[in-house]
Amino acid sequence: MHRREFLYRAAVVAGSAAIYGTPTRAWPSAETVSARLILDPSRTVAEIPPDFVGLGYEISSVARPGILSRKDAVYVQLVRTLGANGIIRIGGNTSDYSSYAPAAEPLSSPETGPGSVVSDAVLRELGTFLEATGWKLIWGLNLGRGTKKNAIDEARAVLAATRPNLLSFEIGNEPDLFAHREIHRKKGYRYEDFLREYREFRDALRKELPGIPLAGPDVAIETSWVAEFARDEGKDIKLLTHHYYREGQNPTSSIDKLLRPDPKFAPMLAQLSAASKSSGLPYRICETNSFSGGGRPGVSDAFAASLWVLSFMYTLASAGCAGVNMETGVNQLGFVSSYSPIGDDEHGHYTAAPEYYGMLTFAQGGKGRVFACQLETGGRNLEAYATQPADDRVVVTLIYKESGPDVLVSVEGAGAFKRASVVRLTGPSLESKMGVRLGDVELSPSGEWRPAQAEEFKVEGGEMAVRVPGASALVVTLRA
Repeated sequence: MHRREFLYRAAVVAGSAAIYGTPTRAWPSAETVSARLILDPSRTVAEIPPDFVGLGYEISSVARPGILSRKDAVYVQLVRTLGANGIIRIGGNTSDYSSYAPAAEPLSSPETGPGSVVSDAVLRELGTFLEATGWKLIWGLNLGRGTKKNAIDEARAVLAATRPNLLSFEIGNEPDLFAHREIHRKKGYRYEDFLREYREFRDALRKELPGIPLAGPDVAIETSWVAEFARDEGKDIKLLTHHYYREGQNPTSSIDKLLRPDPKFAPMLAQLSAASKSSGLPYRICETNSFSGGGRPGVSDAFAASLWVLSFMYTLASAGCAGVNMETGVNQLGFVSSYSPIGDDEHGHYTAAPEYYGMLTFAQGGKGRVFACQLETGGRNLEAYATQPADDRVVVTLIYKESGPDVLVSVEGAGAFKRASVVRLTGPSLESKMGVRLGDVELSPSGEWRPAQAEEFKVEGGEMAVRVPGASALVVTLRA
């Protein structure tokens, strides 16, 4: 069959799939543009660790009994649906105002309040949650306003409750911002000051708890601190950690801004990658989401956030990042953030929010190795990532981050693969807060996800074509 004829027939099939496989869109757009994707499986870009996917919580969330407990079957299932392996990170701004009291009544407090109180009871619940999900834990200790004694007591209690699933402790949250508005330290507080204090806490912890695993420096914006910390503490820690937000939420925090490149992001990743390679330590973005301060309502909780987080996670994976913890739940200001992947009505009911669907879409293809691919988009805000989760299949994820005309993507370099199936991430519009679907279905009330029958395509001569509607994403699985 001639290539032109093959692509024409594929376009007809892809168009039919768009009609019948995407209930949020009744008909393909009248205008269609073309794009070309060339796969190059011979060049490995990065390896994705099995525990790449993660969630992040303020310590004030843990101080709310019952939130992170195996007792809540729906919440446990929502986490398990994202993957059998993952990492929970607990810290945030409230960790540097918090304290541990073994038998006290737990207290969940915003950073402007009296300070959260964590007890043995909530730590035991956290331990059961980790057992039920199979996920590991990063726990943040209070360096901002805490004492070495309280840090030792708290670390000992966390170890007792979570030891089989504990990955590491962090000492301090965003210490590079301690001097900002003199929150925890006076102006002039520098990396050298942090390192001195960190080592004082480290030594005190190690004296009482030999071998306690550590990570850091957990900075917000001073990426240079990561390279310095890797040099100074690299032989002693397990993980380098950094935070990221697009910006502080404000009236200009728009969908368009979220879906366009952040000029500071690529340089930050380049610095982190260099520090990781020079030290031999993995790096993790252990606190992150769209816009800080709880997110921008109407943006962070809309379908656009599904596409953003999918793109964001693949960008990190392609840059050699060891994983990412998406913030969810109660934030440092005391309310449930707009950007939360897991929706929480604060009455014990939990749901999959739009951003969750983006994370779930990543979980379908974000395994194994990332390999090279080249996408010719014709100027559209369209991205492609290729992975090989197993020897017998390749996954291509296409993310179309604008409400443009349909794009017919011809895929070349599919090698010996003969069949392809497609699962689509869709929403009524970029602004929609409801109606987001993956594989033509929403998650069940119990937190489980099983796609409807996937669209099937033929691969001929190592080529296929698939139609990508505007404001959507596709997971294409190629099989022999």
